[in-house]
Amino acid sequence: MGVMRTKSIEQSIRETDEPEFQLKKKLTALDLTVFGIGVIIGAGIFTLTGRAAADYAGPSIAISFVLAAICCGLAALCYAEFASTVPVSGSAYTFSYASLGELVAWIIGWDLLLELMLGASVVAQGWSQYATLFLGKLDITVPASVAPGSHFDLPAFVLILVLTALIAIGIKESLRVNLVLVGVKLFIVLFVIVAGISFVSTSNYSPFIPPAKAGESVDGLAAPLVQVLFGLEPTTYGILGIVSGASIVFFAYIGFDVVATTAEEAKNPQRDLPIGIIASLVICTVLYVATTLVITGMVPYSEIDPKAALASAFESVGKPGYATLIAAGAVAGLMTVVMTLIIGATRVTFAMARDWLLPRSLARTHPKTGTPIRLTLMIGTAVALIASLTPIGKLEEMVNIGTLSAFALVSLAVPVLRSRRPDLERAFRVPFSPVLPVAAALISVYLMINLSVETWLRFLIWMAIGFVIYFTYGVRRSRLAMGKDDNHPAEQEETTSS
Repeated sequence: MGVMRTKSIEQSIRETDEPEFQLKKKLTALDLTVFGIGVIIGAGIFTLTGRAAADYAGPSIAISFVLAAICCGLAALCYAEFASTVPVSGSAYTFSYASLGELVAWIIGWDLLLELMLGASVVAQGWSQYATLFLGKLDITVPASVAPGSHFDLPAFVLILVLTALIAIGIKESLRVNLVLVGVKLFIVLFVIVAGISFVSTSNYSPFIPPAKAGESVDGLAAPLVQVLFGLEPTTYGILGIVSGASIVFFAYIGFDVVATTAEEAKNPQRDLPIGIIASLVICTVLYVATTLVITGMVPYSEIDPKAALASAFESVGKPGYATLIAAGAVAGLMTVVMTLIIGATRVTFAMARDWLLPRSLARTHPKTGTPIRLTLMIGTAVALIASLTPIGKLEEMVNIGTLSAFALVSLAVPVLRSRRPDLERAFRVPFSPVLPVAAALISVYLMINLSVETWLRFLIWMAIGFVIYFTYGVRRSRLAMGKDDNHPAEQEETTSS
């Protein structure tokens, strides 16, 4: 069947040299690490920490963060092997094209588009709330008719348009702005840790793992799929609370995979991509664990404010000025996340258009900026409209299901590509393959079934739309379907299988 055709690694790499579809190689290992930290440390540390500690695990939420980091770390190793072997834009989409075939590649690309575009929209709305809060502290009021929660969220709309223009100008230029904002964000996180230590009371750590108790039962479409399938009753605190907490805070780590979408723009991808992916994950884990230990030490876990844990913790110890500083840090911090997610979305769509699964005119890069300007403006406009017009709320889970499904497929693709192409030079190799990749896939699936039935239904509708587009357009018009490898037509026969 045509949908099973795969594309050789060599062909993917050759296509990166076509002048009209060429991205500029400007990024170093430091750029990639900053890029990763910029997208990982976002809404998670400013909001999730408090909610997960209060509702799921108490002070032991620090262990949840470590568990979640281990889960992400397994997937990160798989991404690092692929990104160093196939240094081509498109992340998981490109990797799977070489190992699992065109249809699976399309599914992953479509998943990633869901994750990145909705992720940027959700975070832009969070940014809008923090920005309005911060402006309020400066006695500047955003009119209620265009404030967060109204019919048109103006701050979110303006933010995305400005960032889109910046991304269109060039990747290196946008990363310079990113570097400054990540610096501000890291300063705020370190400030919370250092300033908060003196207010920690060790009595708040007792008990470190609160005794387990039955959680609130949820019925209907809002119930987690695992509850519907296996009849498991929800539990909070105790050991199961730590695991539940891990499945919540897992989403504070989403973003390291976006580093892989810039593979083609790295100066030395074989060395720099594994460093960028793994270093950003390790640095963020240390910061997350330290922050949660400080917050749960400052405030008893049952009294933590889930909406603004960091700011309210300092208000509770008589430091409202610190809370203003933290709001300012959140404004800077969330801005970098939105920018990075939009870059990721454009690079995935770019890769799909360059394979002609979408109209190939979308993949043309501008000779001066080296970026796909037309595509960037289209993606940015779509994200701006979603963020400003949609009361998202529940759609946050859609980001998670798109990410986890991509994690599972990428993890399984590592042993598949090793058996199909043992000859490929791999600058980085996942240890203990296939055991670690299979474990990464199983953990991702387990976290997916902890999401609600409603999320699964929305996900299936999104996938159905993707299948319609693929079978009415991409399956007949892709490069492989048209037999087009312009540089080496003779090799085309080798790269398509029945």
